[in-house]
Amino acid sequence: MNTDLKFIQVKYRIARFPNQSKVKGLTRRIKKSRKAISPILATLLLVVIAVAAIVVTYAWIMTYMNNAGRQAGVILYKANVNFYSNGTKIDIDIGNSGTSDTQLTTLYVGTSTTSLLNQTITPVPLAAGKVARIAIDYPWTNGVTYYFKVLSSTGQTFDWPEQAPVA
Repeated sequence: MNTDLKFIQVKYRIARFPNQSKVKGLTRRIKKSRKAISPILATLLLVVIAVAAIVVTYAWIMTYMNNAGRQAGVILYKANVNFYSNGTKIDIDIGNSGTSDTQLTTLYVGTSTTSLLNQTITPVPLAAGKVARIAIDYPWTNGVTYYFKVLSSTGQTFDWPEQAPVA
C-alpha cells in the first residue's frame, strides 16, 4: 500500500495598511472616478416625472367629474297618488328623472310590504324627464296605508307607502 501523502502549503501574507495620506489620496481617486447623472439630466428627469404625475391626476379628476355629472339611466319617483271617492279606483303618477326612456311593466299593491299583490297592467311608456299615469281598479279603505311597488322594463324598482284619505 502506497501512502504518499501530499501536503498543501499555505502562505500567509501580512497585510500592511498604508499610512493616512495614502488612504486619503485613494479615497479622493475613488470619489472622482464615480459616474453620476449630470445636473441637466437630473433636472429634465424631475420635470418629466412632474408632468407625468400632472397628466395622471388630470385624467383621474376628469373621469371622476364626468361620472359625477351624469345621471343614471332611469330614476323613478312618485309624482302623485289619487284615491277616487268611490273606493274602487286609484291613479298613480310615476316620473322618470333619469336620462333614458323605459316602460312601467309591473305594479304591486298591498296593505303591507309582505302582502303585495300583482296588479295586471299594460306596459306604460315612460320617457326621460316625463311622468306617466297608471290607473288601476283596487278596492281601498279610508285611512289605511297601502304599499306600492313599480317595476320598469330596464330593471329599476320603486316602492313607497301611501295612506288613503281619511273620510
